[in-house]
Amino acid sequence: MEIKSENTCFGGVQGVYSHASKATGTDMTFGLFLPAEARDGPVPVLWFLSGLTCTHENAMTKAGAQCWAAEQGIALVFPDTSPRGDGVADDDAFDMGQGAGFYVNATQAPWAKDFKMWDYVADDLPALLGAEFSLDMERQAITGHSMGGHGALTLAMGLPGRFRSVSAFSPICNTTASDWGRKQLSGYLGDDEAKWAAHDASLLMAEKGFDGPVLVDTGTNDQFLDLLRPETLAHSAAKRRQQATIRMQPGYDHSYFFISTFMEDHVTFHAEALYAG
Repeated sequence: MEIKSENTCFGGVQGVYSHASKATGTDMTFGLFLPAEARDGPVPVLWFLSGLTCTHENAMTKAGAQCWAAEQGIALVFPDTSPRGDGVADDDAFDMGQGAGFYVNATQAPWAKDFKMWDYVADDLPALLGAEFSLDMERQAITGHSMGGHGALTLAMGLPGRFRSVSAFSPICNTTASDWGRKQLSGYLGDDEAKWAAHDASLLMAEKGFDGPVLVDTGTNDQFLDLLRPETLAHSAAKRRQQATIRMQPGYDHSYFFISTFMEDHVTFHAEALYAG
């Protein structure tokens, strides 16, 4: 692991690190905020998965999460959204290839070689974090935005018992029925739609649900609302009678101005779950 930078931040440390990933076969970069409490012992962990075109840096610098995490004594992890570099497959479109890993393990050429973002977030990066930093990996929660909201919800429901709580900002809720999903799932996983269901938050909510609290915020002025399909997640949660708070926030769009406005709510929501019991 290589230290790219470390800066004092709200009494803790905001670091950026790179490492050789077994999952992707590439070097990967991530951000990690450690609150002051980490100097005295392991602290709980909140993951933030970013959206299309983002790197580890977007949420780290624009979401305003560190001040609230410092207040709660929680670490923040900001992974990248895909493998990168020379020799890594890419696409001219912004919603496919580098910056658009969709948190799946690709099985189709040319993506299968490096695009193993499910394994990276589920196994590879957690193993490194637990070995290198003062983190309580028994107390984890997860959130994300847009494509990352899709990733947060599907990982939380696809890894039972891993996360104590899950939230999302403007998540892609119904990938199998959205142009933000069908294109990528067919490209990464092939044309067999039965294999897509494990990466559709609304289908997973209907089939499995989540053993813990769920919080989802989407803006009523989100310019991508028809692609996000929040109503499908709300319907699945209601039908399952899932413990969930799903809110449509009047006037807000898809931007980080929206995320930063409600970040305190989300960090507090996760803190309650992480420190319960």
